[in-house]
Amino acid sequence: MEYLKLIGIAIIILGFAFKLDTIAVVIVSAVATALVAGISVPDLLTLLGKSFIENRVVSLFFLTLPMIGVIERHGLKEAAVNAIQKLKNLTPGRILNLYLLIREVACAFGITLSGQVQFVRPLISPMVQAAASAHEKLTPKQVDLIKGRSAAVDNFGNFYAQNLFVASGGVLLMASTMKSLGHAIEPTSIVLYSIPMAIITLVITSLYNIHFDRQFNLKGNQKSEANHD
Repeated sequence: MEYLKLIGIAIIILGFAFKLDTIAVVIVSAVATALVAGISVPDLLTLLGKSFIENRVVSLFFLTLPMIGVIERHGLKEAAVNAIQKLKNLTPGRILNLYLLIREVACAFGITLSGQVQFVRPLISPMVQAAASAHEKLTPKQVDLIKGRSAAVDNFGNFYAQNLFVASGGVLLMASTMKSLGHAIEPTSIVLYSIPMAIITLVITSLYNIHFDRQFNLKGNQKSEANHD
């Protein structure tokens, strides 16, 4: 009978498989799991309310969205594009490498750059597009490729460098979990062993972005030769 408590997982899998409304699937899954586990409806509502209050800081994310819309409307994207166009030596790969370095250093000091919605989409991606379009107009496929690459670099920097800060949530969670399992480790040890991974990520992703530059240069040269012919 204990396996019945896993019914919530089955509901989520089926809901996503049939492409049902995500929020509705999660709510039904939570209610079904609670009822099978013997939790009454009042207790379930109390638990949900308590969890929301304890984690209400997460909802502050939504407060930044109107601000992003306002600054985009008033020319932040255009200003970034103009700034990059004046710096002729900056290529898409170099911009992404610079952003990756800044992202990892910021993570090491516990500074969040707000991620893809607040930082990459309105600022980094337009800068990379401006650098790539300095010599030729970009195709829609190339624009999508740049957007994906910008988001990927942000993911690399955040994922592999987030444990460089000793007081980050991930580090503290791992330390407390290992301690509860009888393997006490210090948060500083986790940070120490995270440094090589962050450096390796920086090197590999930088080479990845250099290859990305060469792809654009090759396509640009081929297009120029075709125009001359």
